[in-house]
Amino acid sequence: MEREQTAEEIARWMLAELEASGRLEQDRAVAHILSRYGDSYLYRHENGNVSIDKDVKKRFKKLHGGRAAWERDGFFWAWT
Repeated sequence: MEREQTAEEIARWMLAELEASGRLEQDRAVAHILSRYGDSYLYRHENGNVSIDKDVKKRFKKLHGGRAAWERDGFFWAWT
């Protein structure tokens, strides 16, 4: 249960950051998660890039309701 609550808390922080600035860089989100929650909500892709836990991203997507998109080339989310 605690893991789910923390994933929701992270997703809500991500949404608040997106709302405040209009975009959210993955590097910034990763740094925040790492400093506050450690690496248990992060994973490393086979290509070596660090990414955010899939459950966190799923919750974030539910919160923004499809109004934001992932910009693959720039590694950030922005409003559509």
